[in-house]
Amino acid sequence: MTIINVLRYPLVMETSNGAEKPLPVQEAGCCASETVGAATLDPSQSDMLAERLKALADPTRLRMLDLLTRHSAPLCVCEINEHFVQRQPTISHHLRILRQAGLIDCEKRGVWAYYWSTRAGSEWLAAMRALTL
Repeated sequence: MTIINVLRYPLVMETSNGAEKPLPVQEAGCCASETVGAATLDPSQSDMLAERLKALADPTRLRMLDLLTRHSAPLCVCEINEHFVQRQPTISHHLRILRQAGLIDCEKRGVWAYYWSTRAGSEWLAAMRALTL
């Protein structure tokens, strides 16, 4: 029986046919000659942008924003419920996310809440529509 010490031999895999020469390694780093500009979005801008994009990433919320944008007067939550198959707690959840993102606003009148699209909501919806063209 022959014993081979595998730790004595380095494991090297040749992946080319040998005709190609390896690229020289740059001492100063791979991108030392190029200057990369700083990010143009500051953290607060990127947080706001991400929050609004998350809010608009749901089809139900997009449809809600569209509904509110098409009406000049505020809509009661019960009027909004009529347009969706989801139950009232789910509708309220979606409305809260849109409100937190600054895309809609609301006002309490007695026990009912009335919602409308903000200017930012209308602008964002127009931008989302432009993406589908």
